Amino acid sequence: MEQENFHFSDHNHENCKSAIIKTAEKRCEENGVRFTRQRRMVLEILAESHQAIGAYDILERFKPNAKSRTAPVTIYRALDFLIENNLAHRLSSLNAFVACSTTHNGLDAQFLVCKKCQYVAELSTNSLHKAIHKEAESAEFTVTSPMIEIRGICSTCKKS
Repeated sequence: MEQENFHFSDHNHENCKSAIIKTAEKRCEENGVRFTRQRRMVLEILAESHQAIGAYDILERFKPNAKSRTAPVTIYRALDFLIENNLAHRLSSLNAFVACSTTHNGLDAQFLVCKKCQYVAELSTNSLHKAIHKEAESAEFTVTSPMIEIRGICSTCKKS
């Protein structure tokens, strides 16, 4: 199981952000798709922290770096591209987005979302993946968007 911890003290976020961008560059090259300047900028904004961020918040952070006025549709197109290429995720419960921080290797994504600080830890648990698909199969159901959002309170918020 690949797992992130909440607010871990020895986390070097610059390394994390750099790894997310390098993964995106590699995946886009492998898939023969363009990792444009705008797509990169949106992913960089998402990778600034492990907190979910809404599209209009992304637009506000995008403006100072853009050469011209950016329309919301530009942000949504970039987000659609990032999601389609498994570089970002949309968290339905928050109507917000996070950069993909794990290599899923064909597994479903699970997210631990803190209700107080909106910090998001991404998991990719094989046993949960197998259980969901087994139960779906026995119900004659085909899973197409297997994403689980688990809301709770992180240890940092619990202490405060």
